[in-house]
Order: sequence, then C-alpha cells, then structure tokens
Amino acid sequence: MTRIALFGTSADPPHRGHATVLTWLASQFDHVAVWTANNPFKEHQTSLGDRCRMLQLLIDELEVPTGQVKLHPELSHMRSIISIERAQQQWPEAQLTLVVGSDLVPQLPRWYRANDVFAAVDILVVPRPGYPIAETDLAPLRQQTTVTMATLPQQVDVASSDYRQADADLALTPAVHTYIAQHHLYPWPENSRKPLTTP
Repeated sequence: MTRIALFGTSADPPHRGHATVLTWLASQFDHVAVWTANNPFKEHQTSLGDRCRMLQLLIDELEVPTGQVKLHPELSHMRSIISIERAQQQWPEAQLTLVVGSDLVPQLPRWYRANDVFAAVDILVVPRPGYPIAETDLAPLRQQTTVTMATLPQQVDVASSDYRQADADLALTPAVHTYIAQHHLYPWPENSRKPLTTP
C-alpha cells in the first residue's frame, strides 16, 4: 500500500525548518503531499498565492528524488478534514498520515470534525522546541488513531515567526530569500526587527 504523508502549513514564510522536515518525510514515505493554507488561528502576513510560490521554490531546492515531495495546491483548505477528504479522493487506496507539530497536539481534539480526522488518517508528530509532548495529551488521541513521533536527525528550531519578528535571514533558503526581496514581502521598518538570540 502506498504511504503518503500529508503536510499542510501556513508557510508564512516557508523556511529551513520546513525543508528539514520535508527531507526527512521523503525518506519515510512513498510520497509527501504538501500545501499551504490559511490557518484560522493566525493572521497571515502575505497572500496565499505568494506563500504557495515560495513553498514551491523551497521544494525545488530539496535534495530528494524528483516528484517524491510535491506541492498539491488542490488540497489547500483552512480545515484539515477538507484537505484530508480531497486527498482520499485523489489517492483512495493509500495509507494517509497527517503531519503536525508538537505545538498542535493539545488542540487536535478540538479541531473541526476531529473524530473524522482521526478516523481518516494516522498522526505523525514532529517535535518542536518549547512544546514538550505530554502523555496526557497523546493518550486520548491514541484511543482513536495511530500516533507516532517523528525522529528527525536534527531538531527543528526555526519558526516562520522568527523571520517575521527578527532579522533572521539565515532561516530562509536562497530561493525563498530572493523571492521575498524581489516582491518586497514582510516590509518592516529596520528598527522593528531585533536580532534572534541563540542558545
């Protein structure tokens, strides 16, 4: 059975942390379906179109087999269950796994049509610094679906907000950095950005 990872992200902007996760997913799954969508819990700085184009540029830079990680804008929706149902229509025989960050784990039971999400997909949790995963959060999920933890070779310690809130250009891949500069995205005054602190 074909194993497909479903990786939806707000990607505002996409960054090296996304690239690390996608590269690892490509080594674990037959196909990685990627899309960008509006997150109903966030305010977005750039248009969905710009974020989609930047995500494609990031995917093009990955060192993975051609086509193994692919942008699927047709899956984009602010509700995960709608994206999942679209994926089921596209790959009716595949085993689908939804990829989420550890920061989202406590929210999952409150998602729109959460029970339908759990019935349709397995859950793969990507650890994020600052968001430890409590067994009390995982236990109710495991009663409804298969939940596994991603074992990335390196910790993902970058967030899109790092770039938006500070002068963190190193968080970006070259093509995404160039796109942002060419299209004058994220235009903060110079004094509004503060350097990131490193542990």
